[in-house]
Amino acid sequence: MTTKKRASYAIWTGIAACFYMNSAIAGVAIESWTQASGVQVFLVQSHAIPMLDVQIEFDAGSRRDPVEKAGLSSVTASLSGMGVLANALTAETALDENALGEAWADLGASFVAHTSADRMSFSLRSLTYPDLLDKAVQLAARQLAEPAFAADIWQRERESMSAALKEADTRASTQAGRAFNKAVYADHPYGFAMTPASLARISVPDMQALYQASVQPCRAKVSLVGALKRPQADALVTALFARLVRVTPTLCTVLPNVPEVAALSQAIEQRIAFESAQAHVLVGQPGFKRDDPDFFALTVGNYILGGGGFVSRLTTQVREKRGLSYSVYSYFEPGLHAGAFTLGLQTRPDQAEQALQVSRDVLASFVANGPTLQELQAAKDNLIGGFALRLDSNRKLLDNVSNIAWNRLPLNYLDTWTQQIEQVTLQQIRSAFARKLQPEKMVTVILGGTQTP
Repeated sequence: MTTKKRASYAIWTGIAACFYMNSAIAGVAIESWTQASGVQVFLVQSHAIPMLDVQIEFDAGSRRDPVEKAGLSSVTASLSGMGVLANALTAETALDENALGEAWADLGASFVAHTSADRMSFSLRSLTYPDLLDKAVQLAARQLAEPAFAADIWQRERESMSAALKEADTRASTQAGRAFNKAVYADHPYGFAMTPASLARISVPDMQALYQASVQPCRAKVSLVGALKRPQADALVTALFARLVRVTPTLCTVLPNVPEVAALSQAIEQRIAFESAQAHVLVGQPGFKRDDPDFFALTVGNYILGGGGFVSRLTTQVREKRGLSYSVYSYFEPGLHAGAFTLGLQTRPDQAEQALQVSRDVLASFVANGPTLQELQAAKDNLIGGFALRLDSNRKLLDNVSNIAWNRLPLNYLDTWTQQIEQVTLQQIRSAFARKLQPEKMVTVILGGTQTP
């Protein structure tokens, strides 16, 4: 990439936030269609700056990992970006990870893979200058269809990742989070934890099999935000999958069903000894799925309970009135399955019991009685007033579009979001929390605040 182009990229990236801040309040027009290959496309045209962000997603997140090979999805995504194979048909030589990295740097573009509990995602970012974008799309198409999965790279990465996991296990937050997830999710894949032992069981053929079964055009959802019109976007997506279409089946088989998260039948309490200056306290249970009709009521309600920072009830009672913790919070994590509701804090070990009891009392009172009218209005004002910040960059807008695509939300979801928040009532919050949360049956983990016998 020339010096001039690099400077231009930096300038456009720098002003992007300003542009999106000004345009975030305006309507977001999402166009959607399905290609003959089965690829579902979602496009937001944004022509103010010559930039394009693309996200490609597949149902290949960690929820599909076998328990004995937890981490398979994550390492598969990671290694897919560490080299591409040679291609005899196109006379292209193989690119190792260094050559591939240099090729992306020369374009001033990026193509990165990562996973979450539900998805395997590939993110492309490039300027839309024709001489750059065409090359970036071709390189992304090659990387998507022909990852090398080199055995020597996997051996190196496995050793590095195992060392990092062992180091993370020395931290209180890691131990507390792992114990909490295991108790909340039981045998569900949402609770599986990648370990050095599970990494040792993962082979290159395991990664190749997962990739071949999951990364297929007919399973793909592609979200685009940037300076492209629909015909250009359609042609770009076709080019992205052109190589993959040649090497994958034309018809997708049905992926195995993943069971739902089981509800807790009784309270679970774990007190774990750990040498740390702070006690880590986590309380929670399985929450709700992303397509739950109570989503907006729970979103507004949790803002009042513990998601609103310094204006939340938990902060008022635990921090402001009693000084038991610098930070206390609550959140829901909905996905394709019921993600956890989590209430968390850190405090001095000698204050852990009091902080826990106050937090439990606040939670139980909120579930039983809901918020006040004043709390409800303040929460709505804050959420609606901050809505523009959810869309003030290319990346944030793309995240929202991909969320709509992945969760099959209405295409006008962003246009009606503030209306949905405004329409939430006190009774809806009370009813939603009463349906979703059972304070008497929650998991409690206290790590570092007590000693085991």
